[in-house]
Formats: sequence, structure tokens, C-alpha cells
Amino acid sequence: MAIAEVTVIPIGTGTTSLSSYVADMQKVLENQRGITYQLTSMSTIIEGPLNEVFTAIAALHEAPFLSGAQRVSTSVKIDDRRDKPDASSVQKLQSVQDKLASRSRQARPN
Repeated sequence: MAIAEVTVIPIGTGTTSLSSYVADMQKVLENQRGITYQLTSMSTIIEGPLNEVFTAIAALHEAPFLSGAQRVSTSVKIDDRRDKPDASSVQKLQSVQDKLASRSRQARPN
């Protein structure tokens, strides 16, 4: 399963506020098959088979043009782990939290 972090920035929109574009892009993701996604304050995390993730990224990149933007900059980071079939962003976070908890228990004086 691939995990992608995607940031889409419409350029030359006439305003510094981009929340309406972000809302439109989240609606685009609702119609994508084979993926899960999570909006964060700075990007969107998309998870699924790599081909479905790429399809969703292409749809996200196109969305601001459909809303009137004349230029769009899209940045993508992909983590494609194939040694574990259930690798997910939730699992990655849980692994870090488990290690932090373990280290915290080891650091406590008896």
C-alpha cells in the first residue's frame, strides 16, 4: 500500500485564502475509489494501491483549474512499502507512539 502526502497550491487566485479550493479538492477525493484520505492543516494524506493514489493525485491537481485557477503547483511525497501488506499512516504513527511509551517506561525510576 502506498501513502502519499499531497499539497496542491493554486497560484494567482486573487486572494490569499485557499480554503474554498481545499474544500473543492476534498469533494473530489470523496469520489475516488480504492483510497482513504485525511486532510491535515498543511496537506492531504492519501493511502491505497499506487495506481489509485496516482489517479487521486491527478484529480486533485486538476480540481483548482476547474475552479478557475490558471496555474497550479502540486508537491507529492510517496512512501510505498511492500514488505508489509497492511502498512498505513495509522500503523506508522502507532509504531512511534509505542516506542515513545516504551522509552518513557524505561526512563522512570523505580
